[in-house]
Amino acid sequence: MKYTTLPNSNIKVSKICLGTMTWGNQNTQAEGFSQMDYALNQGVNFFDTAELYPVPANAETYAETERIIGNWFKKTGNRDQVVLASKIAGSGDYTAHVRTNGFSPSALKEAVNNSLKRLQTDYIDLYQLHWPERQTNFFGVRDYKHNPDDAWTDNFKEILETLNGFINEGKIREIGISNEKAWGTMRYLEESKTNSLPRVSTIQNAYSLLNRTFEGDLAELSIRENVGLLAYSPLASGSLSGKYMNGKVPKNSRFDLFPRFSGRYSSPQAIEATKAYFKIAKAHDISLTQMSLAFINQQPFITGNIIGATNLEQLKENIDSINITLSDAIIEQINEVHNTYPNPAP
Repeated sequence: MKYTTLPNSNIKVSKICLGTMTWGNQNTQAEGFSQMDYALNQGVNFFDTAELYPVPANAETYAETERIIGNWFKKTGNRDQVVLASKIAGSGDYTAHVRTNGFSPSALKEAVNNSLKRLQTDYIDLYQLHWPERQTNFFGVRDYKHNPDDAWTDNFKEILETLNGFINEGKIREIGISNEKAWGTMRYLEESKTNSLPRVSTIQNAYSLLNRTFEGDLAELSIRENVGLLAYSPLASGSLSGKYMNGKVPKNSRFDLFPRFSGRYSSPQAIEATKAYFKIAKAHDISLTQMSLAFINQQPFITGNIIGATNLEQLKENIDSINITLSDAIIEQINEVHNTYPNPAP
């Protein structure tokens, strides 16, 4: 395994981060336990979850993933071997079953304390805001379109002050953001610097061969301001495993169980790009999965590559990608495809 540290901290984390959002829906608790056991044995010490998980989110399964992780900590006693990341759910219709008061001090207090109980721990190493409260372009929306009627009011300072309280209490160690844009990230950094408040360590955004939008303003921001990317959906919800090529939808796969998730990755451009990437991988005798993950592992702005799997065979292949280094020739071929089909699944 290869390791780095959470930016602006001394917390050592594996570059491969174990994603957990299927546990409690697609995966049972026993399967989640097996994945955590295997990952930890392979040197993966970084786990990412959220109060919203599992996904698709609903009231019946709300926070079940955190409960599974907490039960594993209780069973194994391995809490001190894991760097644990979780998130508070943002506002929206999608999360109305959770709460409706956004990132207010009372919402953050409720979310942090309840996550600690479910996770059966005294602290969360990295606590993240799952997506912005304001109306902006995230979750597959390519371009920003301003809404002058957005009811959101600037609360960056208040959020950091509230999180600082939890840090002082020892309940969280570092803070991060997710599904954020360059403007929001810089506002957090500005408030942190101006008011001596906690500094954002990481940003968790979608990043894959089919979605390299992070390489716009956010890549430069990440490097110059030392805010590490935690890349989620590195295989584009499984599309970059190749299992959906030629119109195939394997039984019990994500797109079979939850068809609405396929739209983002099934445009003609995304399909053609996936075929082109598959040809590159085949020509160099590596799997499309491992090429896709290795590309992310090598990026200079990456702190963690959040891999997710529904079985141990997938998990092994994903983790083993850390041992692959793509040559300059492969990178050049990948970039040629990217130039032909830029960001077909933003």
